[in-house]
Amino acid sequence: MISLDWVKDYIDIEDQKPQELAVKITKAGVNIEKVVESRINNLVIGKVLECVMHPDSDHLHICQVDIGCKVTQIVCGAPNVREGIKVLVALPGCVLPGDFEIKVGKIRGVESNGMICALYELGLEKKTEETYAKGIAEIETGLEPGSDANIYLGTDDTMYELDVHKHRNNDCYYHIGFAYEIASILNRKVKLPQANYAAINEDVKDYASVEVQTEKCPYYLAKMVKGVKIKESPEFIKKRLIAAGMRPINNVVDISNYVMLEYGQPLHFFDKDKVGNKILVRDAKDGEEIVTLDGNKRILKSSDIVITDGAKPICIAGVMGGENTEVDEDTKDILIESAIFDAISIRYTAAGLDLRSEASIRYGKGLNYEYTLSAIERACSLLEKYAGAKVLKGIIRHDKIDKKVKIVKFKTATVASMLGLKLSDEDVKTELKRLDFPYEYNEGLFTVTIPNRRLDIDENVNDIAEEIGRLYGYHNLQSSLPCVNTKRGEYIGDVKLRKEASKRLRALGLNESKTYTLISEEMAKTFNYDGKRPIRLPNPMTIDKSVIRTSLLPSLVNVYEFNKARNVKDVMLYEISKTYDVDYVEDAKAAILMKGSYLLNEWQGVNVKADFYCLKGIVENLLNYLGFKNRYSFVKAEISDLHPGISANIVVDRDVVGVIGRVHPRLQKEDIFVAELSLTKLYNKQIKPLKFKEANKYPEMVKDVAFVMNNDLESEIIRTQIKRSGGKLLDSIKEFDVYKNVEPGKKSIAYSLTFKDTTKTLLEDEVMAVFNKIIKDVQDKTGAVLR
Repeated sequence: MISLDWVKDYIDIEDQKPQELAVKITKAGVNIEKVVESRINNLVIGKVLECVMHPDSDHLHICQVDIGCKVTQIVCGAPNVREGIKVLVALPGCVLPGDFEIKVGKIRGVESNGMICALYELGLEKKTEETYAKGIAEIETGLEPGSDANIYLGTDDTMYELDVHKHRNNDCYYHIGFAYEIASILNRKVKLPQANYAAINEDVKDYASVEVQTEKCPYYLAKMVKGVKIKESPEFIKKRLIAAGMRPINNVVDISNYVMLEYGQPLHFFDKDKVGNKILVRDAKDGEEIVTLDGNKRILKSSDIVITDGAKPICIAGVMGGENTEVDEDTKDILIESAIFDAISIRYTAAGLDLRSEASIRYGKGLNYEYTLSAIERACSLLEKYAGAKVLKGIIRHDKIDKKVKIVKFKTATVASMLGLKLSDEDVKTELKRLDFPYEYNEGLFTVTIPNRRLDIDENVNDIAEEIGRLYGYHNLQSSLPCVNTKRGEYIGDVKLRKEASKRLRALGLNESKTYTLISEEMAKTFNYDGKRPIRLPNPMTIDKSVIRTSLLPSLVNVYEFNKARNVKDVMLYEISKTYDVDYVEDAKAAILMKGSYLLNEWQGVNVKADFYCLKGIVENLLNYLGFKNRYSFVKAEISDLHPGISANIVVDRDVVGVIGRVHPRLQKEDIFVAELSLTKLYNKQIKPLKFKEANKYPEMVKDVAFVMNNDLESEIIRTQIKRSGGKLLDSIKEFDVYKNVEPGKKSIAYSLTFKDTTKTLLEDEVMAVFNKIIKDVQDKTGAVLR
């Protein structure tokens, strides 16, 4: 909560209406959640002239109360009501929090013309067992009976309830910081409070010493005052503390809280006689105990920070002081602490002890070391003025704080580009002056020094741009098309290859499967065709997920079994995922499994069964699509867990990148065909960009030829020889027939050869010359015979 009456001490806002100012502040980026006009009408100061027991109650009192204009009768049940005290009186017509209206009435037959109030009934304190037991508020004030009680309570003030963004630092949690925020919006200057006092000719270093043994306390200051007189605080301090939601206690404690709400720097006052001559700041010990000011015993951990008297803890640093050094009515000399502790450590301590205090909230957000010094000087000034204290000269200082100045260099164009605004150098100068950020300007380059009070701003131009933008007003930004260079978003690297492979396999009619990376020990033993050793988990959650797979094929076979058990006859699957071996080598793979009918049209009698050649065609289509046309081949090989007569290695640029074949009968009796490719190996190969050719406008010629050869002669050898002999005129080769009953140990394969020339119409003679050459070379070099 921020008091506007308090803020007026530092900036002139008399010409501003609270509601309108709240709108300006909210538009500038600090959200005013609520504007609280806390004034309570028909609430006055009263004085109890007479107090007698109610004849029909053992706890009610009949009071005659002077309210200025008259003496009125009020029935009150508070145990502390008595003759001679000044009280807060809600007259008939007064509406208290909870929409409770005071009316004239009778209580057990006795007329009552109002209500004598406790602070919690006015919404100025929380209702607890402690506040309830205190009873009504007994006030000490020079105001006469009948005076407006809002003047005493500070409820004639306007309060802002802030909803501060978590990334905003501590500067909006105290009144001077908020004054700077208003100053930047209204383009006005902030006037800081004076901290004048006359130090006596005694030095604090003769009375105390400070030792810091933890890196969590980079900055610690201590001063001392003597001869304080504990009494009630002046009215303006009590009024402002109440308005901020804090209960006044005495002048010394209240000054500590007042300075904290003013500068954002928590202070701690130690009774010097109870502390002794030494302050030691260190990490707490596990199990160490301290009784805090709230009377509760706290058990500490080694991650906490404590202030000690050299031996025992006297304060939980940044959270709450200890009961053993509390300032009380007998206190005369005070040692003042103003320090900075590690913000993260304080947050953990406050959460661990379930002890969130006003101090811990501010310590947990980080503090400005300049205000750490200003706050302790301000406290000395107020103690001298309102507690009769004598301030000792000198200051005890432990200083290892990083005082590096945050400097940002930028040009106007950079900020304008980020905000999408048209800004001139003069515009930027104006906004920096409003922010009160010192800067130098030289030939279009701004060099800005970020004040220490703004810990939330880092050394980058983005934060400066944000500050300029919010003061300009986000609501003033005009919608426009982007003025920046754009480029098409696309996948890159190995991710692009995986996405393209997945898209192509889906287009070819396969269904994508996603399975666990972890498999069982038994599954890991299958399809280990590349000899990789898998990683075995030391503490697996279950036995069936104890090994990191090196192949996707065992998982796809598992998926097939799942579908088979549910009477799914046609299973066309693929999966793309990463695998890992025992050396943590990553390999992205694409696996395919086919079983049943690849294409089925019962009406037209079309039924294309999944077999080796169907799967081979899909793999070829995929490799062509990825840019490996004419660079791959299928080489017959015996592969682990694949049928020895129906399996092959997939070779690209003479490098084995995968396998293809039928699952071995000892694993599956049915015809299940699988293939697996290493996308990592494909990604590491250079892919030439696609070249587009104009459609040929000249007719092509097609010649068919069949060769008889031994059964063990592979067709690929014949194709390779045809391609070599065909030269530039030969455009494509297709096998279209295989006949095995020619003669014992022989087979016949027929090929369709397409000849094409993009520059002219082919003549029969020139095509036949090439065609005859092909036949002769195949017979001479492969042993095949023209059929």
